[in-house]
Amino acid sequence: MFAPSAFFSFTEVPEPARHRAYNEWHQLEHRPENLRLPGVEWGERWVHSPDCAALAASPDPAFARLHYVNMYWFGEPVATSTAEWSALAERSFHWGGRDDVHIANRLYMAFFRPIRGYVNARVRVAADVLPFRPNRGVHLTVTRVDEPRSAAAEKLFGWYDRERIPAMLSCSGVAGAWTFASDDTFASALDLSGEAAPPSVRVVLSYLDDDPLEVTRSLDALTPAPDPSVETTLFSGPLRAIAPWEWDWFD
Repeated sequence: MFAPSAFFSFTEVPEPARHRAYNEWHQLEHRPENLRLPGVEWGERWVHSPDCAALAASPDPAFARLHYVNMYWFGEPVATSTAEWSALAERSFHWGGRDDVHIANRLYMAFFRPIRGYVNARVRVAADVLPFRPNRGVHLTVTRVDEPRSAAAEKLFGWYDRERIPAMLSCSGVAGAWTFASDDTFASALDLSGEAAPPSVRVVLSYLDDDPLEVTRSLDALTPAPDPSVETTLFSGPLRAIAPWEWDWFD
């Protein structure tokens, strides 16, 4: 696995007129500064444009306000990599380089452990290369498992690995996928002491070669989880890739 840690940030920009300023700052200043850090293996961001939002399911009210998803992959040693990344964020605030504090709201952000990567048979790169491969967007599912140590949870995770993800890869336009578990619950997954574990947030990130809207319609037609009581969906929907200077989705 090329990166043992990942960070996701879900963001809204409340004022429509400020999307361009946010994208100018993030894509032309903030992201390049982060990508230069030796511990950041890769970083990317996607937009939840209005046409994507029309097809999304956002049972959690916070995610209903989603506009952007930003993510970074961190290499070893993770503690050093994330510390350097946090230090850059702090320094940039002190030099007045955090335009986002005036523009954006964080809906949710957390560190995650990558679980497994998958690629479509037609894609001629390994799962570790998939994040670096160009995409037209992603399909993102965020869920919560309240009892992540339970036998029912283990069965659900196996269903994702052996049934759900392969079915997703069979959909036209899906290049591959990565799965993630929230960092704060990953370490306790095999603690069978009987003590209650905190809920686990799970992410399935699918990389798309075709239009995200068309792929989402195919994914929505797939068979749902056999036991929906184990897992609560917080968000599920498409996001588009962001091209520099093409930031007019909310105009």
